[in-house]
This record gives sequence, C-alpha cells and structure tokens, in this order.
Amino acid sequence: MSEFADSLIRLLTLQDYNTRVVVIGTSVLGAAAGVVGSFTLLRRRALLGDAVAHATLPGIALAFIIASLLGRDGKSLPLLLAGATISGVLGVMVIVWLRRVTRLKEDTAMGIVLSVFFGGGAALLRITENMPGGRAAGLESFILGKTASMISSDVQLIIVAAIICLILSVLFVKELTLLCFDDGFAGSRGFPVLALDFLLMSMVIVVCIVGLQAVGLVLMIALLVTPAAAARFWTDRLPRMMAIAALIGAAGGYIGSSLSAIFPDLPSGAMIVLTCSTCFGFSLLFGRRRGVVLRWWRRHMLNRSVARQHLLRALFELQEGRMEDQVGFDELLNRRSWNTSQLRSTIRRAIQEEMVTQVRSEVTLTKKGFVEAERLTRDHRLWELYLLRYAQVAPARIDRQADRIEHVLEAELIAELKAILDSTDSPLPPSPHNVEDSPGTDHKLIVGGPR
Repeated sequence: MSEFADSLIRLLTLQDYNTRVVVIGTSVLGAAAGVVGSFTLLRRRALLGDAVAHATLPGIALAFIIASLLGRDGKSLPLLLAGATISGVLGVMVIVWLRRVTRLKEDTAMGIVLSVFFGGGAALLRITENMPGGRAAGLESFILGKTASMISSDVQLIIVAAIICLILSVLFVKELTLLCFDDGFAGSRGFPVLALDFLLMSMVIVVCIVGLQAVGLVLMIALLVTPAAAARFWTDRLPRMMAIAALIGAAGGYIGSSLSAIFPDLPSGAMIVLTCSTCFGFSLLFGRRRGVVLRWWRRHMLNRSVARQHLLRALFELQEGRMEDQVGFDELLNRRSWNTSQLRSTIRRAIQEEMVTQVRSEVTLTKKGFVEAERLTRDHRLWELYLLRYAQVAPARIDRQADRIEHVLEAELIAELKAILDSTDSPLPPSPHNVEDSPGTDHKLIVGGPR
C-alpha cells in the first residue's frame, strides 16, 4: 500500500492523536460558528465577529505582559484567553457606547473598534517580543491561527463552548428569531431586546475566543459568516438554516484540517476557510431556494410560460368574431413585439403541448388550446376592466398594465374581480378596447394596436 493511501486511512480512522484532536476540535468549532453565525447574519451584524476577533488581540498581549511582570507563566493559554475575553467584551461595549452617544451607524462603530483595537494589539505584540520569552511565546499565532498546536484541553474547551451556544440557541430560538427579523416588534411585545442582544453578542464572543487557536482572529470572521451565508441559499426557515450552517461549518473544519494533515505545507486555518468558501460557491450556484442556477431556470421557465400565454391570447383575439380559425404567421408576428425566431420557438413548444397546430404558415388553436386561451383572455380583460373602473389607468395604457400582472393572478383574485365587476354571468367579458365608453370613466377608449 502506498504511503499516501496509508496516510489517508490513518486520517479517516483518526488513529493519530494530534490528527484526532485537530479534526474533532475544528469540526465542533465550525458547527458552533455556523449556528451562531446564522443569527448574526440575519441580524445584519456579520461584522460583529470580525470586530470581536480583532478586539481580542490587545487583551492577549496585555495578559502576557502582566503575567510576565508578575513572574507568572505568560504563555498559559487559559490566561491568554481570559485576556482575550476581557478585551473582546470591552470592544463590544465600545461599539454599543459609540452607537448610543453618537449618530454613527453600527457598521461604522464596528470598523472603528476593529481598526483601533487591532492597531493597539499589534503595537503591544511588538512590546512583548522585546520581553524575556516574548519571541518564544508565539503570540502572533493567534492572528492566523496555529491549529497543529491544539491539545485535548483545547478541544474540551471548544466542545463545552459549542454545547453552551447550542443549548442557548435552542432555548431562545423564538426570541432570537424575533430579534433578528423585527427588534422593534419584539420590544413592543415585551421581549427584553437589550438582554437578547447581549446574549447574541456573548455567544459571538465565546465562539471567537475558542476559535482563536484554530483559525486565528483574522480568519474567524469567515468561519462565522461563510457557513451561515451558504445555508441561506438552501432554505428560508431559520431552524433548518442553523442545521445546514452547522453541517457546512463542521464539514469545513473536518475537510480543511484533514487536507492540512495530508499536505503539511498547507495551513489548517486557511484550508478550513477555503473549504467553507467552496461550499459557499456551490450553494451560491445550486442552492434550492436562492441559487443562481435555480433562479435562472425559474426565470427562463416563466418567460417561456409568458410567451405561450401571449401566443394563445393573440390567437384567440385574432380569430374572435371571424369565421375561420386559422391565423397567419405574419399576422401573429405583427401582433406583438416578437421576432421571427422567438415566435417560431414559441409555436413549436405550443405544438408539443398540444395547444396549437400549424399547417404551413397557418396556426390554429386546438380544443385544449382554445379552452386555455379563453381563460387567459377572460383574466386579462377582467384586469383591464378593473384598471379602467377603479385604478384610473389611462385607457391607452391598460393593455400593457394588464400584461404585467395577468400572469400571476390567482384563482381567488379572479373570483374577486368577477364579483367586483358583476361579471359572474358572463363567461368572457367584452374587450374594453372595442367599446366607445367604459363605465366608470370619462375617457374615450382607444382601440389598442399591435402590442
């Protein structure tokens, strides 16, 4: 068996201690970040995680400096994370304070805190390098992450933090959902908006702090935003979005850290972010709710349906009141703003659907097509009459106005229009373009020309 295959098997079975620690830790971190990130994304606070992550840097440096001056071990991870937590909370408090005492928008306040705290942290890091043991402390690893140095206690901390965030998200899912979509309504219903906001910020801080060791403060924002943004393309329901985001985040952590284990030259944090970004790109294209491909296909099918409806209605109106059923191709071409290829392809699809038949250049409605064309014409004329009587639309413009809405008229709305216009006894209202005056308006109707 080749060396690569042996390494792959050992990776998949998690035989190596370090690989097992890193894969489990990053996978759990990705799942927690996906769940919390779903709320921040919908709350329109995607930059909050970035601001918190960058705000932790001065706390890390200060914790090392103070511990070293007091004669304690400045490289102690719990001590460094405690300093990062204090600094992150202070950053959030500054953001809230700036919003309250100034007219700055939230994203502006976050940008200020992000840049100022990160700049102060960078300056403090330079100071730590000149201190005894400063260069060996490896504090710069918190910027880009150092996943390979994770130990079992780090993973335990990540698991505990993830469980806490998951429990809080499930317990307060209704309240947090209301906060994300309409905080004003939540406040009017008696929900503690400030407390819920603080809860959400606290979960962001927790995830950012435990993620510093894995992906670093620079890339932590990607782990908070990317899985949630990718999940948004698959569903419109928040619980399902949270589950998908957790799955994408966990997959990003697992695959990214696994690739880094197979190819040691690839940094784990960057590979985790790139994996999540790949999932985002796939979701962007093929998401079942908001994917680009699906939206393009729906728009394409809608345009085809609209073209078919226009063809059937044009055939019905042209043969209405005439003895023969055949309509010439050129006559149809002049009826609307079709070009020859569009009209030919529309007729071809209508023939496949058994709506029309064509002999040479003559097009005729089938029995099935006639029933559908009559329904479409009725709905169109009902809407035209409504626009004339109640919407005060100029008669010369009613046909185009009706064209914009007739394709989405529901059966209930058609019935309501019939009741309003007292047209229930008439299966097909007369065309408003063929009468001299329309009831309810003082305008003379203009006979519509080709459309």
